[in-house]
Amino acid sequence: MLCDPTRRERINSFALVSYIPDPLAAFLDDLRQELVPTCFLRAHISILPPRVLSVPPDEAWRHICALAPMFSPVDAQLTDVQVFPVSNVIYLALGTEGDRVTEMHAVLNSNGLEKAEPFEFVPHVTLAQDLQPGEVDSITEAARERWDEYKHQRWFRLETITFVQNTEGNNWIDLGECRLGTGDVHLLEPLALK
Repeated sequence: MLCDPTRRERINSFALVSYIPDPLAAFLDDLRQELVPTCFLRAHISILPPRVLSVPPDEAWRHICALAPMFSPVDAQLTDVQVFPVSNVIYLALGTEGDRVTEMHAVLNSNGLEKAEPFEFVPHVTLAQDLQPGEVDSITEAARERWDEYKHQRWFRLETITFVQNTEGNNWIDLGECRLGTGDVHLLEPLALK
């Protein structure tokens, strides 16, 4: 995914993510850059993958904020490197806590944020995507080798969700964040299509 910071024209493409904190995020960001040099996205788990909204963004945001207090933070463990069939997305899987993230997806995928996912929702951290078929095996092997070399903590606390909007240059903008369990909300950008 090429991100062009000069193209910030917002489009009707939104997602709900949880960013992974450092130091794990720094390693994952570096790994993604090694595997796909044109990808500059921050390491995250998508709670709601990209979608077109059928309601105004501020209404979608209110819906997210109303539901966030019902979810407690999740101690998420990243396990092994896998590849999704058909899409050939290379990713890090979540341990058993992935069921709680799947539950969040099911509840939040409603009221204007609803979308029929093209594939079954599986919580994960994307390492590489949009690859040529001949690249998948070698990049998967490189990802596995680098992940095996990582000797630090492989879990993180998923406690904040961030509402993001895409732009024509594929540069995602953080619009607001909400703390799970408490509903503490921080608006980061205006919630409007520009």
